[in-house]
Amino acid sequence: MAGFWDQVQAFFWNLIHRPTLIDYIDILIIAFLIYQLVLLTRQTQAIQVLKGLAVIIVASYVSELIGLTALNWLLRSILNNGVIALLILFQPELRRALEQIGRSAKLDRTQAQDESERIVDEITQCLLRLSRRRVGALIVFEQRTGLKDVIETGTAIDSVISAPLLENIFEPNTPLHDGAVIIRGQRVAAAACVLTLSESSSISRDLGTRHRAGLGVSESTDAIVLIVSEETGIISMAKGGRLTRHLDAEAIRKQLTDMYHQDHSRLWRWSHKQLSFIRKGGANHDE
Repeated sequence: MAGFWDQVQAFFWNLIHRPTLIDYIDILIIAFLIYQLVLLTRQTQAIQVLKGLAVIIVASYVSELIGLTALNWLLRSILNNGVIALLILFQPELRRALEQIGRSAKLDRTQAQDESERIVDEITQCLLRLSRRRVGALIVFEQRTGLKDVIETGTAIDSVISAPLLENIFEPNTPLHDGAVIIRGQRVAAAACVLTLSESSSISRDLGTRHRAGLGVSESTDAIVLIVSEETGIISMAKGGRLTRHLDAEAIRKQLTDMYHQDHSRLWRWSHKQLSFIRKGGANHDE
């Protein structure tokens, strides 16, 4: 394993003394591989071992630079023998990682499409059940215009979309029911968010705060909003500052399908993003 240490030394020597285009490419490839390795081992015991290995590598290189011969010999011995031990110790994890790499490229887009279909079913079922029970709901779907400032007004959730979760959020007399749920891509970003009410004078007086809040966010952004009336159970959609009422199951499913299927590549990228700490956005009260 002495060759391993020699390669590490050569890498850093090239980095410091004679960087060329090939060296930069080499560095980028190594950085990408290290990044992928961190992603694969994140939140596992292996990440702690990798951190320890990185400390030993840096300490060994520094000890050689400043002339600590005995310490450098000890650290190099640990590295030369430790790599084999790590390969044996983490053989199951390495095998799973290689299997995941082999099948991920083929399955990711199919999985994203399947996930979008599941989300459409979950949201449709949720809205229909809330409508039958006349439980008010306000769900905002972020599109190309970011809703970070709106998300920050609510309570961060960052959860998989499911009908039971959404129904529980809007259940009366629960902490998060009074406000809007913000959905970003394939995740429930936040709940109990506060939305700016529409100032339009053409809104019917029969519509209360929940509908005005949905219209308000659809006027200022390209968000799509689904609303369930607490008084009548009518399901409405706010889009582009216009309100469409009396949506049935077929209309809801069509709207959600169009929204989630219009760009599979964008949805695929959504599924690979790590959702940053979520911010607020929602409506106050119902009609």
